[in-house]
Amino acid sequence: QVQLVESGGGLVQAGGSLRLSCTASGGTFSNYHIAWFRRAPGEEREFAAAISWSGVNTYYADSVKGRFTISRDNAKTAVYLQMHSLKPDDTAVYYCGATGSSRNTWYTGNYRVQGQYEFWGQGTQVTVSA
Repeated sequence: QVQLVESGGGLVQAGGSLRLSCTASGGTFSNYHIAWFRRAPGEEREFAAAISWSGVNTYYADSVKGRFTISRDNAKTAVYLQMHSLKPDDTAVYYCGATGSSRNTWYTGNYRVQGQYEFWGQGTQVTVSA
């Protein structure tokens, strides 16, 4: 079983950048696909980005494509979300989730389904001011 802790959130002006980290402990980190989801005030949690266990496959929501980059360092048991050109609409609590890499359906679209992920962190707040 893997435990996840997010960090790196904060307050930033529109157009600025932040890098979020998701650090894991327990389990074998390279056995898990990881995704970032976010929940804006008054909204449901939505998919933002995902990365396969190897780091070879990455996926993004249309709303963040070209501005966010997901990456991972299995040696450091960490996944990162580099966010550029931030907008007020990016304001949300950001969560990382993990799912076992044996799930082949993950690659064919389930990467964006939050029910796919068994383990979650507590979230980190990102606030983008206009």
